[in-house]
Amino acid sequence: MDQTHDTDQRLTDLEIKASYTEDLVDSLNEIVARQQQQIDQLVRELANLRQQMPAPDAGSFRSLRDELPPHY
Repeated sequence: MDQTHDTDQRLTDLEIKASYTEDLVDSLNEIVARQQQQIDQLVRELANLRQQMPAPDAGSFRSLRDELPPHY
């Protein structure tokens, strides 16, 4: 009888742990889904910013050393 009670207690403990684990997995899944939405949004914003940048021309590159300071 003592062994049956011990087994029942262990089974109950495992069920409680499984329940907590299931809740944790659900919570983490929501966080991952939200982060993926943020990543997707950032990727779209980066693509938009890249489209707004002027196309790099070979002649448009200027070094700051080539420019005269304002007092000259």
